[in-house]
Amino acid sequence: MFDIASYGALLILVIVVLLQAVKVMREYERAVVFTLGRFSGVKGPGLILLIPVVQQMVRVDLRTIVLDVPSQDLISRDNVSVKVSAVIYFRVIDADRAVIQVENYMDATSQLAQTTLRSVLGKHDLDDMLAERDKLNQDIRSILDSQTEEWGIKVANVEIKHVDIDESMIRAIARQAEAERNRRARVINAEGEKQAAHAMLEAAQTLAVIPEAMQLRYLNTLSDIGADKNTTIVFPMPMEIGTALANMAKPKA
Repeated sequence: MFDIASYGALLILVIVVLLQAVKVMREYERAVVFTLGRFSGVKGPGLILLIPVVQQMVRVDLRTIVLDVPSQDLISRDNVSVKVSAVIYFRVIDADRAVIQVENYMDATSQLAQTTLRSVLGKHDLDDMLAERDKLNQDIRSILDSQTEEWGIKVANVEIKHVDIDESMIRAIARQAEAERNRRARVINAEGEKQAAHAMLEAAQTLAVIPEAMQLRYLNTLSDIGADKNTTIVFPMPMEIGTALANMAKPKA
């Protein structure tokens, strides 16, 4: 007959078997089940039953994973040494491939992201890294997504976080920006002088064709001079009066 110790041992054995056989998968989890080492399906979410010893499972999380890409040293196309870090957002969409096709999809995705980051950014100038991040993010995401598809992984987004450069290069960029601002200022000043010269030429041509316009301009000038608090006002003599006086001063034949 069985004694109390035997019943206790049997009860413990039954509990252990139930713990191994009964599993609960959350809504965002899936169980990749192997029967005698062979893939036999994906189960979950909810309550699932496994045959102890015969069946094993691998739990896979289907939520979006945020993965930091460590800072990478690279040389841009214009031979500038920079350090670039990024972050990628991905999730498992096919649990069985994420387990069967790759040993550790987290490490594999991280390593692939690092090499892709160096490869893509190394083909661009420093100005592109600083000014065209959206395009570079899209290029990196497309490459990662195409290569991780066979692992059952979907890369949703890639964001370049930091582009760090040496202090000497920062000073060089500042000098370049200042030189560019000075160049633009000189161009704007030259364009303004050109437009002013054209305007003055048109005004002179108009005054030469219409004498009345010259008189109006003369009166307008006198009005502007009178508005100032000056003690002396100089009245310019019209050229017609000067010419008439010169003719009168000539001796008659």
